[in-house]
Amino acid sequence: MLFPERDRSYHQPSNGGNVTFQVGDKVIYPNHGLGIVERIEEKTILGTTCGFFHLRIVSNDTTVLVPVSNVEGVGLRKAISDEEVVRLFTLLSDGKIDNHQNWKGRFKDNSDKMRTGSIYDMADVLKSLTFLSKSKSLSFREKRMLDRARALIVSEVSEVVREKSAEVEEKVDRALERCFMVKARNMARASARAKVAKAVKATVIAAPRRAARAS
Repeated sequence: MLFPERDRSYHQPSNGGNVTFQVGDKVIYPNHGLGIVERIEEKTILGTTCGFFHLRIVSNDTTVLVPVSNVEGVGLRKAISDEEVVRLFTLLSDGKIDNHQNWKGRFKDNSDKMRTGSIYDMADVLKSLTFLSKSKSLSFREKRMLDRARALIVSEVSEVVREKSAEVEEKVDRALERCFMVKARNMARASARAKVAKAVKATVIAAPRRAARAS
């Protein structure tokens, strides 16, 4: 049963969270990407009636049904706002990159971030794997994850700011380049500070020895 046109929204019951979507909303379905809520429908299955969101996934024009009661479980969320796009690009260019040296630990952390559906978590994955790819070859699974993170970010931002994907990709690339420049500058400063500290320590240790020899 389709909901009447005058009731184009569906509010998840209190025991299922506090999520409200309306027909026409742009939403993000983790690992599927951007979708449009095309209709909201109630179905009775084995005597139980529940609501379903019909989503059209923009990237491949397929339709998926998401039970209203499982919205939070699958991480379905509204697309980010214009203000959040600004925050995203700030994050992409901030120079902060977390990277496990251990492949298994790194892959697990990145997989967990991708499953959250958060665009900010995906941005962390994009930064860390892009940075890593500049110094070594990624495994097939990490390369696929990197491509997926990039595609999901670009598709969402493109829809929000109403720009072509190619234009958004260029902005993402520029933000990442700034990120790596800031990272390199911070590493150079840390190295310089370490050298100064080492020199000061050596001077402090050597001073008593010279005084002892002089006496």
